[in-house]
Amino acid sequence: MDPKTAFGLKNRGKAAGYLDYMVTVDEFNKVLQQVYDNGYVLVSPHQLGKVDAKGVMHPTPLKVPKGKKPLVFSIDDVSYYEYMEGEGFPTKLVVAPDGSVQNEYVAPGSTEKKIGAYDVMPLVDAFVKEHPDFAPFGHKGVIALTGYNGVLGYRSSPSMYGPGGDADHKNPNLQTDIAEATKVANALKASGWEFASHSWGHINFTKSSLGRIKTDTARWKKDVEPITGPTDLLIYPFGADISGLPKYAGPKYDFLKGAGYNFYFNVDGSTPQWGQWGKGYLREARINVDGISLKAALEGRKVLSHFFDPKSVLDPLRPRSISGTTS
Repeated sequence: MDPKTAFGLKNRGKAAGYLDYMVTVDEFNKVLQQVYDNGYVLVSPHQLGKVDAKGVMHPTPLKVPKGKKPLVFSIDDVSYYEYMEGEGFPTKLVVAPDGSVQNEYVAPGSTEKKIGAYDVMPLVDAFVKEHPDFAPFGHKGVIALTGYNGVLGYRSSPSMYGPGGDADHKNPNLQTDIAEATKVANALKASGWEFASHSWGHINFTKSSLGRIKTDTARWKKDVEPITGPTDLLIYPFGADISGLPKYAGPKYDFLKGAGYNFYFNVDGSTPQWGQWGKGYLREARINVDGISLKAALEGRKVLSHFFDPKSVLDPLRPRSISGTTS
């Protein structure tokens, strides 16, 4: 929301991270308009395939309005992490008096709490309200959540903030935060959003042992699922998939399938689309829209141009680089 603050932090490493992995509100609004103008409509992964009673995935026909192209939209890490506080980002999602989901935002150096559309979900909701044909089926997008800092801006994770959790992260308002987060999650689902697991601890599924994946999954189901409801969508942190091109097989997949996941999403910004049907799953590649992909587009990579004109969406407040960074 405040790129001057985010990109101008004295901690140059954090500023560089925001430059690489975030887009500004101004950039997102321009992307949204151009994606719409280029004929895309929002669809759900669940419109692409269906799992039968035996756990077998079957492709389902998808019809979109004539001249339109289907797009699955997703957004990661909607937790408003503790490390982002006071650095130009909203603090949480809230249900406004009119029933819509909005952001709470406190500008750096201020104590005034503003309520409005300052992040992806409220911005998309407002855009669809003006352009209902952008979401002809009522679907908006997929929200991928971790759990270690809670969800949706609420410190709602019992594993971290409750008895037996981190001694430095106790939350005396834990149950209230859980209730408020659940209220927001229900409002989001009612307005066309879906939830996915992004793991509890933002773990690397490629490198993690099966034991760690089991422990992390149990925490997600304990801390996040009671708020969001169950999901069969898994969005890999870092895009770190459990397989390359070969189809899924082996203990990691067997466990994840048994845990209820049928749709799996990695990251591949090198191609406009990629997918793989397996006996029990659908796997799709996501195209990152962030500082890294925008820079790559300016250097000649053509993928984003299938959806919007990268150069024209750049925020004038986005620096080309952050100097003085340290790893």
